[in-house]
Amino acid sequence: MKKSYLFTFFIALLLAALRAGAQDSFSGLIKSSPEDATKLLNAYAMPMFRGLGIDQNSGWTNTAKTKGLLKFDLRITASATFISSADKTFDVTKIGLSNHVRPANPNEIIAPTFGGKKNDGPLMNIYDDNGQKVGEFNTPAGVLSVIPAPQVQVTVGIIQNTDVTLRAIPKVSAGSDVGSISMIGFGIKHDIMQDIAGKRADALIPFDLSIALGYSHLNLNKSLQVDPDEGAQPKDSHQSTDFSNQHIEGNFNSFMGEVIISKKLLAFTPFLAVGYNTTHAAVAAIGNYPVTTGGTLFNSTYTTFTNPVSISENVVSGVRADLGFQLTLGFFRFYASGSIAQYKSVNAGIGFGI
Repeated sequence: MKKSYLFTFFIALLLAALRAGAQDSFSGLIKSSPEDATKLLNAYAMPMFRGLGIDQNSGWTNTAKTKGLLKFDLRITASATFISSADKTFDVTKIGLSNHVRPANPNEIIAPTFGGKKNDGPLMNIYDDNGQKVGEFNTPAGVLSVIPAPQVQVTVGIIQNTDVTLRAIPKVSAGSDVGSISMIGFGIKHDIMQDIAGKRADALIPFDLSIALGYSHLNLNKSLQVDPDEGAQPKDSHQSTDFSNQHIEGNFNSFMGEVIISKKLLAFTPFLAVGYNTTHAAVAAIGNYPVTTGGTLFNSTYTTFTNPVSISENVVSGVRADLGFQLTLGFFRFYASGSIAQYKSVNAGIGFGI
């Protein structure tokens, strides 16, 4: 029962973060041409994308020791990634915006990212092809500087000193304004010390040494609401006026490979892992979006763009190091670790096994 409550708590924490940013933050960025909206959304949301990627690659294991045949453990853990200070703001003049979108005040150009302060960013003016101002908007406030992600996973020992792991976040829905998040992942760990020293490895060598690989796929789906500016009319009869299908679709594919060394000291097993992790994010704004493109500030017209934003890039790529421990008390396990990658993160949880 306590495990169920713990998992529910971490799911609620994550969804609270998504609820805070789903409606105002992301919707407020799609107010300009597809090219400019893509650059703004990418600059604003990149810290969240990186945080989710680092979370996906965290907490796979807390010991180099593999299990015996068909022995298992079931664990519930949660990761939290801390957005770095350098990624809490961005300069709107340095992300390649066109001349159609410019800061209203040349001296106010620093905007918060998803992980920045909770106050609106600089006012941005929208101009038509003739240089006439036709609209304006503020870049959105920050939402959360710590990106959480829960995981539930089961690990089973198979032949040849090898473990296999399945981890997941079941699909969780929190209404049309938040949408859903889900994840599935697979991992494998092999004790190479057994290959080097054979059956006498435990007696001859005072530590365990393993290699591990992990892959996970996370889906993110969030509703948006971008309406025409007040009083704005369609540019012509060809513009769609149906904006009910707006949402963000995100797919995050993460891969982790690491070498783990650990030493069991009675019930306490400290470990160190060093490896490489990557995350590729594919994020798109799906649906019809009205963007003010003509008229005047008080009598504007809009053009409807379909699926205007598409981002596809590696958001995490580099070396990571994890340091932590596993505490074994009978059937119960307690896990904790900290990591250094592009951002710092922590992982902790409980479980049981044999």
